[in-house]
Amino acid sequence: MKNILICISILIFTGCSQQNDTESNQQTTTSESELIPIIIDTDANNELDDQHAMAYLFFNNDLFNTIGVTVNATYSGGPIDQQVAEAERVMKLTDVMGQIPLLPGANGDFEEIRPNLNQPEYDGHAAVEFIIEEARKPRDQKLILLPVGKLTNIALALEKAPDIKENVRIVWLGSNYPEPGEYNQENDIPSLNYILNQDVPFEIVMVRYGEPSGSDAVRATPAEIEENMSGAGPEVDPVTGRHGGEFTNFGDYSVNLFSEIELHGDPPSRALFDMVAVAILKNPNWGEATEIPAPIVDGEDWEERPNNDRTITIWENFDKEAILDDFYSTMRSE
Repeated sequence: MKNILICISILIFTGCSQQNDTESNQQTTTSESELIPIIIDTDANNELDDQHAMAYLFFNNDLFNTIGVTVNATYSGGPIDQQVAEAERVMKLTDVMGQIPLLPGANGDFEEIRPNLNQPEYDGHAAVEFIIEEARKPRDQKLILLPVGKLTNIALALEKAPDIKENVRIVWLGSNYPEPGEYNQENDIPSLNYILNQDVPFEIVMVRYGEPSGSDAVRATPAEIEENMSGAGPEVDPVTGRHGGEFTNFGDYSVNLFSEIELHGDPPSRALFDMVAVAILKNPNWGEATEIPAPIVDGEDWEERPNNDRTITIWENFDKEAILDDFYSTMRSE
């Protein structure tokens, strides 16, 4: 009788243990499915904001599931191989290389590449096909496409696979709207106009050079970066930086990037434009969102289309202190 009772007890314990394991696995799966799926599309070697946006995204892995990094080439920073090389440096320094796919994208612009989309190896095909493949996968929420350079890769993906429009949400860092100009915009205006005319969720995180309402206002001085970033991030094997030297964490590389770049303003500082786009995805309260009828760019100037049923969202008036405090806190927690 005693042996029977022991056996029953073991069976009950084992059953409970298996049930707990199942519940634990279900909770883990649920947690992973709740992460925000995102692909960041970057001209990583352009200046220094892309690198900080990437690190901020990777280190918020309790909120974001970074599906991949796709790369494009803009006027500064060299051709696609140099842009990819800088993205790879950042991924090594943040200890995600090999865990997150890195795909080269377009060297050229939208109108140049568009007629060749049926060719097997058109310019940018690795990144564009990856975006399409990931956008077609079933998910509980829309895949966020976060272009922080020109919009070429994104526009090409929409052109080749119109069916992905309902599965994605595009959040672009660019534009001085309603004023003309801005680097990301000028690199491929036809790709911007193409997306403005598509029925796809499209949000613009404003740049607005010199204006307090844009991401240009979210700035850091070299002294602030040195104080907050020195030694920040996981320790990794030495990585040779863009300007030489070897680095074993992203924080020290951040300090080096700031020491090598031209500064503006009083005090002399540099904007962390692209990082702001990640920040408002993390906490929408750190910016103000407004829905407007989608305008168009005519030449270099914005043209309003007040009767346009197609609407987009613009983000402006960012909480600089909250964003930078969270950025530094995130970096130091790694």
